[in-house]
Amino acid sequence: MNAALPPSFEFERPAPIAAALPMLDFTKSILSATVLESMEIPVRESIVGTWWREGGQGFIFGPRGLGKTWLSVHLARCIAEGRDCGPWGITKSRRVLYVDGEMALDALRERDRALRHNPDAPFLVLSHEQHFRLTGRGLNLADPDAQAALLAACEEHRAEVVFLDNLSCLFSGMRENDADDWEAVLPWLLTLRRKGIAVCIIHHSGRNGANMRGTSKREDASFWVMRLDPPSVADESVGARFIGRFTKNREGEETEAGPWQWTFQTTNGVTRVHHVRMDNLDSFVQLVNDGIDSCKDIAEEMGVSKGAVSKWAKKAETLGRIRIDPNKRYLPIA
Repeated sequence: MNAALPPSFEFERPAPIAAALPMLDFTKSILSATVLESMEIPVRESIVGTWWREGGQGFIFGPRGLGKTWLSVHLARCIAEGRDCGPWGITKSRRVLYVDGEMALDALRERDRALRHNPDAPFLVLSHEQHFRLTGRGLNLADPDAQAALLAACEEHRAEVVFLDNLSCLFSGMRENDADDWEAVLPWLLTLRRKGIAVCIIHHSGRNGANMRGTSKREDASFWVMRLDPPSVADESVGARFIGRFTKNREGEETEAGPWQWTFQTTNGVTRVHHVRMDNLDSFVQLVNDGIDSCKDIAEEMGVSKGAVSKWAKKAETLGRIRIDPNKRYLPIA
């Protein structure tokens, strides 16, 4: 028999051998202008209108309780069912995965029921609540393991479009004002893009209402950003009602940019969705109500000349919709 090993004896485990990585080499990846010109590059098909294409990433943001989830579920449903969404054309059905990090599961189901036209459309849901019931774990996409798992699920279910509702609930532990924290998410989002998966992230607006809460670095890699604002005149009888406008629209045509006023009216469990384009004067007044008070800033926001803004300001003041102070600042009517 072998003698017993002394209590102090420890086996020495061999150190793991690191896999040898090839030397980084960009030589074969560099294209000449001639080769680039002659390459057959697949055209990225449009998903919604002209502003959201395959692999594109964007944001929908706005104040709490205004209607972000109404619009995002409606948009997701329209994509899955291949039907137009308000003013925007959708040419075919695509597989959609809606990742929810906040709503109760029964509330999400009620909202889906109210908005769907075709229950057999490829509309998939990953709910934080259901995931916790099954696994006892939260849904935190700031975790690299969760990112890898969601990517694998997208590939298994052949998801083409992913909605992440919302950033605050699904990316726990991230400091929203810290650009470095967002850097940990960018490679994962870029991987989704490279695989042709389009992503829409829902987020809250900051205190001023004009920008998303937290670091502006999130917008750098986005193709589009849509802000939701409350209407100038509130009407609680019509359900969810808000104005949607693009604050970034890299690829879309100007005719689709709006701004658009949306109304979601639910009767007997069915929600009817209406949209109407706001005219320039309404858009101008809305921006003043949002706290933008200079001619220059409003002109940049609307993509028009300062002369056009000055004309709308004079007309709006005459109609009693804004006031102009001695410093020529545009102020809302209290």
